[in-house]
Amino acid sequence: MRNQVQLIAYVDRLSAGGLKELQTLLTGPLAGVFGGTHLLPFFHPIDGSDAGFDPIDHTLVDPRLGDWNDIRALSQHVEIMADLIVNHVSSQSPQFQDYRENGAQSPYAGLFLTYDRVFPKGATEADLLRIYRPRPGLPFTVLSLKQGESRLFWTTFTPSQLDIDVTHPQGKAYLTAILKRFAESGIRVIRLDAAGYAIKKPGTSCFMLPETFAFISDLAAQARALNIEALVEIHSYYLKQIEIAKHVDRVYDFALPPLILHALFKADAEPLKQWLKVSPRNAVTVLDTHDGIGVIDVGADASDPKNSPGLLAPSQIDELVETMHERSGGQSRKATGAAASNLDLYQVNCTYYDALGRRDLDYLIARAIQFWAPGVPQVYYVGALAGTNDMDLLARSGVGRDINRHHYAPAEVTSALQKTMVRSLIGLIRFRNAHAAFNGDFAVEPSTGNALSLTWRKGGEWASLDVDLAKPSAVISYTSGAAIKRHELSPATNSEIAL
Repeated sequence: MRNQVQLIAYVDRLSAGGLKELQTLLTGPLAGVFGGTHLLPFFHPIDGSDAGFDPIDHTLVDPRLGDWNDIRALSQHVEIMADLIVNHVSSQSPQFQDYRENGAQSPYAGLFLTYDRVFPKGATEADLLRIYRPRPGLPFTVLSLKQGESRLFWTTFTPSQLDIDVTHPQGKAYLTAILKRFAESGIRVIRLDAAGYAIKKPGTSCFMLPETFAFISDLAAQARALNIEALVEIHSYYLKQIEIAKHVDRVYDFALPPLILHALFKADAEPLKQWLKVSPRNAVTVLDTHDGIGVIDVGADASDPKNSPGLLAPSQIDELVETMHERSGGQSRKATGAAASNLDLYQVNCTYYDALGRRDLDYLIARAIQFWAPGVPQVYYVGALAGTNDMDLLARSGVGRDINRHHYAPAEVTSALQKTMVRSLIGLIRFRNAHAAFNGDFAVEPSTGNALSLTWRKGGEWASLDVDLAKPSAVISYTSGAAIKRHELSPATNSEIAL
């Protein structure tokens, strides 16, 4: 993966069109800003029950966006990441429709994971309660086949997302076919969506088992053989995340977003500094994504909370969540938990800009910390434009995460790109992409509890970020040839950082 800031975007929601329109944006107004782009699910259909994460056909580009030739054309300009949705497929998929029609005679009979496949001898109450699921209730849905037989299907997320048996030859063939299509179309990075849930084993949590690590390693090796790098998407206890990072190409740093919020809310950098000293160096960093702002990643280990405390105490997490709700004027509360469907147990649905109370300087400081943190930064399309909560879309869909999935019209993009704060953010992105120090070594420098000092060094080149959380303020100091320069972050000026 190129060590430059990456964009995360739904093709149609940013470009108000398809892949050709997105290419025009990335090679026109945003030329040279992003080194790569994570295209959120562009498969058929993009407007299913889970915004593309419930593909009917994972090997078909939704015709409303274009085709694989358009993907290949875009890959000539930016490095492309795509989602490999390893855990499930839509109940409307042709494979399941064939199985529903023909039952055991279907060539896809082994593709779908049923209750009895995991529990051939039945399950005890303790077995079922041990299963980890990111939403309330048990992960099973009853569906009827055409012959009148009813089966209990494993559905980790929603009733229309049927879990795949990734250990069965048909499950393996399904994933292999997608990988080959990706490789042929110029995709060079894959995000393994929901990979932590892929392996189910009786008597366990069915989440991030030793067998899961083996599955991820095997799939990543298969991808590497096709010149594709793998990023694993897993929310978990921070020490587990460090362990996971040892086994994969790339892992998300999901602890970073809540820790930065805590630092800015409380003028307390200590938890953030402790994390940055040990966080995985092969990370992809985010503040916002198509999902909510996670908090489980800074909490205690759910399996042993007394002996495995989190990066933040329970009271600190409660205060963090409440402050997000307050700063957003109560909007995030309307989109989170039982207030909205697609219920997640560990995420607050809100734009990052609104979570900070639309405070421009705080937002720029948060982005600067992200860009200095170890790893390759990704910026979500709404965050790149300093977008605000879409309460109209939330009201229409009733889906909590839609609060941060705005559909931009071309005029909105043009207008957002003219904002001084957004222009300052783009200047910061260009600096992060260009300065040689970010390809070197990272250090958390000594500082007081309400201050943060981060430095990158390579040879004689260095770039430092010094944040005073009490004010707040942030200063970037860096080498530029033989000179040493200084730049104070400000949302009030169109401030490119001169190299």
